[in-house]
Amino acid sequence: MKLLNEAKKVLKIEAEAILSAMKTLGHEFSKAVSIIQTSKGKVVVIGVGKSGLVGRKLSATLSSIGRASCFMHAGEALLGDLGMVVKGDVVLALSFSGETEEILEIIPYLKKLRIKLISMSGRKDSSLARASDACIYTGIKKEADSCDIIPTASSTLMLAMGDALAVCLMLKKGFKKNDLAMTHPNGTIGKRLIMKVGDIMRAGSDNPVIGENKKVRDALFVMTDTHLGAVSVVNSRGKLVGFFTDGDLRRKLQKDEKLLSRKIREVMTVNPQTLVRDMLAVEALVLMKKKGFDNIPVVNAANCPVGIVDERDLISEGISE
Repeated sequence: MKLLNEAKKVLKIEAEAILSAMKTLGHEFSKAVSIIQTSKGKVVVIGVGKSGLVGRKLSATLSSIGRASCFMHAGEALLGDLGMVVKGDVVLALSFSGETEEILEIIPYLKKLRIKLISMSGRKDSSLARASDACIYTGIKKEADSCDIIPTASSTLMLAMGDALAVCLMLKKGFKKNDLAMTHPNGTIGKRLIMKVGDIMRAGSDNPVIGENKKVRDALFVMTDTHLGAVSVVNSRGKLVGFFTDGDLRRKLQKDEKLLSRKIREVMTVNPQTLVRDMLAVEALVLMKKKGFDNIPVVNAANCPVGIVDERDLISEGISE
């Protein structure tokens, strides 16, 4: 109980730090958003220690929303890394104290290059804050550790403020889901936003299809050959008229000993649920979960089965609800 109470105390202090920051959010934050939004260059995020780690995450977040960004360790800046800052860039410096020596040493060079400087500091009167074109205040009442010294509440607030900055930039830019997909083409986010049923369905020889006058025994062979527990049933014109699954087979065998010799059209599910190529894969998964299906046929405009989607394929591609 003592440990749980301490953990709850930490969460409470960090949550209060974020809530308290809402009251002080104002013109400087809006100014920072405007500076970044109107700049033509990239956002160079700098910091050291825990602030530097937060800065790396913030830089990555900005890049993911289409805002060119990179991280520069303040300690390495004067040893050559300052060359990554060019005209038109914006520097975003993170320092809770606002007196980080490595960052303050960089400021004169930024001024010579006429680089706009935005800072996040826990002190409004710090050297860094005074030198900044906009300073986002990240002050806290106390850190969450018992010694009130380890960056905990301060780093959490800085992280949250960075997220707020990124989200507001998304709003100003009119950033949409399709834009996000372009920056996450191979990740789970991108797949959820852009992968279509047509990208993942099994087609051609991997698509189990059988004529309606064939026997259930024949359907079983097709299902086995394609390693799927389902088969689409078509009429003489190739149009989908039914669907049959291994679940149907098991249930019906218990009641009908002659099932295997019957025509598939006698036992199939008529008017089955279908998908189309342009449907998002994640929407197909939601539908399958809702209906309790393992597979669903994919049809074209003429209602001919052109593929089949198996739940296992969706999961293996990282598609989730």
